Amino acid sequence: MTPELHQTLGDELYAALCERQTVEPLSTRHPEITIADAYAIQQRMLARRLAGSERVVGKKIGVTSRAVMDMLGVFQPDFGWLTDGMVFNEGQAVPAASLIQPKAEGEIAFVLKRTLKGPGITAADVLAATEGVMACFEIVDSRIRDWKIRIQDTVADNASCGVFVLGDRLVDPREVDLATCGMVLEKNGEIVATGAGAAALGHPASAVAWLANTLGALGIGLEAGEVVLSGSLAAMVPVQAGDHLRVTIGGIGGCSVRFI
Repeated sequence: MTPELHQTLGDELYAALCERQTVEPLSTRHPEITIADAYAIQQRMLARRLAGSERVVGKKIGVTSRAVMDMLGVFQPDFGWLTDGMVFNEGQAVPAASLIQPKAEGEIAFVLKRTLKGPGITAADVLAATEGVMACFEIVDSRIRDWKIRIQDTVADNASCGVFVLGDRLVDPREVDLATCGMVLEKNGEIVATGAGAAALGHPASAVAWLANTLGALGIGLEAGEVVLSGSLAAMVPVQAGDHLRVTIGGIGGCSVRFI
């Protein structure tokens, strides 16, 4: 792919985001697309968002759990960028009409107090650099029609970022076993998903270490003060207007979100 095509496809995905429309899979229209191409397209899409006055507040890791891998047919993790235009707070209402085909994931968010930059970052390094962890929702949303994605499609589409919702309790990660902590996700009062911290690449801190090392190879760090979403702990749950969701993670706390 040429740099010009990267720019064109990044602009197409940005327009789809703004217009709440979907596009046909990039991997179908351009079978030659590589993961490196997809990240170049992602960078163009991000640049358009930042030019519109948004700013980066963190990063996210996608496709970390076996349940999500099996659901999407994508079998390796990826990453995307979080901006201040994606942030919602505990209990806040998310307008469903602002999204296209949203699905909710229960996750553990890391808030960093020190910068992490690979190579050589370990899970222990991640824990030492973390101010606290909290329960969160990532509301993923694909600009690719009907979620018919390959890894290149979701990478190009900023790892299918939609919005995210942070809980209101920050916990020292050394006070909880992040691998064994259980997660319960309720939708409209019914339990629809369960999981544990180990679903995120064996340990959420290992997932963050993977991201720090992957970005480090590109000359990018996880910066102090940033939020890092460490990956879904269970299968994604479709949502629509009128739904109310709550996720509870043992030893960490909960997070609620409603859709209007």
